[in-house]
Amino acid sequence: MTAMGASSGRFVSLLLVLAAAGCRGEGDTRVLKLAHGLEVAHPVHQAMVHMADRLSELSGGRMRIDIYPGGQLGEERELIEMLQIGSLAMTKVSASPLESFVPEMTVFSIPYVFRDQEHLWRVLDGELGQRLLLAGQRYYLRGLCYYDAGPRSFYTSSTPIRRPEDLSGLKIRVQKSITSTRMVQALGGAATPIDWGELYSALQQGVVDGAENNPPSFYLSRHYEVSRYYTLDKHTWVPDVLLISTHVWASLSPQERDWLSVAVASSVAEQRRLWREASEEALERVRAAGVEIVEPELAAFREAVQPLHDSYRDTPIHDLLRAIEGAR
Repeated sequence: MTAMGASSGRFVSLLLVLAAAGCRGEGDTRVLKLAHGLEVAHPVHQAMVHMADRLSELSGGRMRIDIYPGGQLGEERELIEMLQIGSLAMTKVSASPLESFVPEMTVFSIPYVFRDQEHLWRVLDGELGQRLLLAGQRYYLRGLCYYDAGPRSFYTSSTPIRRPEDLSGLKIRVQKSITSTRMVQALGGAATPIDWGELYSALQQGVVDGAENNPPSFYLSRHYEVSRYYTLDKHTWVPDVLLISTHVWASLSPQERDWLSVAVASSVAEQRRLWREASEEALERVRAAGVEIVEPELAAFREAVQPLHDSYRDTPIHDLLRAIEGAR
């Protein structure tokens, strides 16, 4: 087969997968297609496998979730767009790139919004968090739950970050998020959006000097092999969001929605357990591999990004920031 023929074949296969986003399978089974960009060892993927198993059990086999991990069907932005037109049933994305589709999600990428993990979950599990999950419905995206993605911190190849000024002039990879870009700029770095799948080689070749992410992602991506310093500045607590296309949601019966909702809730509990274990293991593994773990004083980092917080005054995001700050 020619290269063009092989490419065409893969394209046709992709179309066939997507055409069946929320179709009926054999024996009148409802099949939901779910795609994401994570490795299969990642606790979020494992939690979604748990969800699929639970849904099959609850429905007596009348509903099934087929999962396509590792970016098989595209990067996060592409997957979100597939949901919007109903060619994909479900995806898991970070709240940061989601802000381009659902403006309210911007609040999660603003640094030092949450005081600690307890504060984060009070907000996400409360009325405000649930309201934000549904904010995307007008854009054909319905949030089903949040998955723990822990605090995001900087890692660098050759220069440790101990103070905000250490970021000055460094090229730091960020997600395709305007707010993430502004955060790095506020700290003096040069924000460089790069797709996750291309980041290892970008770090290895010096295209960027560093990046920022949570411990499990830093470890499982093997970025620690080319980034020898990990600074636990914990600038953001950006959750992962499980989404379903509103087109697909509308096609589900009340019973199917109930089954899916119970399976999703079960996966949340499982994911939080797996995340705690994965985070502890990741830090132990990268430290054993020779990575220097830096634990800086956070006051200087908080002070450096205060102008970014101030820039949201007189905007709807400011109201969200106040609501989050007041969450008890």
